[in-house]
Amino acid sequence: MGKKLLEAREKVDRTREYPLSEALDTVKGLSYAGFDESVDLAVNLGVDPKKSDQMVRGTVVLPHGTGKKVRVLVFAKGEKEKEALEAGADYVGGEDLVEKIQKGWLDFDRAVATPDMMSLVGRLGKILGPRGLMPNPKLGTVTFDVKKAVNEIKAGKVDFRVDKGGIVHISVGKVSFDTEKLADNIRSAVDAILKAKPASAKGRYIRRITISSTMGPGVRVDLDSITKKAA
Repeated sequence: MGKKLLEAREKVDRTREYPLSEALDTVKGLSYAGFDESVDLAVNLGVDPKKSDQMVRGTVVLPHGTGKKVRVLVFAKGEKEKEALEAGADYVGGEDLVEKIQKGWLDFDRAVATPDMMSLVGRLGKILGPRGLMPNPKLGTVTFDVKKAVNEIKAGKVDFRVDKGGIVHISVGKVSFDTEKLADNIRSAVDAILKAKPASAKGRYIRRITISSTMGPGVRVDLDSITKKAA
């Protein structure tokens, strides 16, 4: 562990849950990297991800975006190809893109497909699936409304999914963002996670919320300072 991280960790009370604004100011104040670090949200949930009926996943449009330039690829043809380009998609195509990806090209962050292209895109399941890049109707990325899908992603729509450890990780902005903008993004993200609560989840659903910068220490956040809804 680096000296700077150790010094930063010593400035955080690890037994305390900070109010959201104070937690964000702490994370921003302890940022020491020579670049604009991301601010990451980690939410520990009271679910068993091994059980299919306790899988937590969904999407959220962060009101102030993530601060990252998102490269969007769209599998479409004809009029929908034109619509995707006009909406600002970075790459649009069909068979040509499938072949390119099969050869190892993956220079994009999100993928959208029209339903009629899914038989073609299905060939890429083993490549895109493990990377979380496979278009999915539940996440709004398999749709004929290509314009809406691209616009939402460019505006800050992110997917989330609980990992094997029962934690949801979401990047909610940059250290350079105003504290209030980061707080808005976090409230939106936590609200989306609450709405995605499985009916079979028992006991306390949200067990711990932590925020950190890319290189910095984690700071625990008081849930009540984010939302008054019962967790």
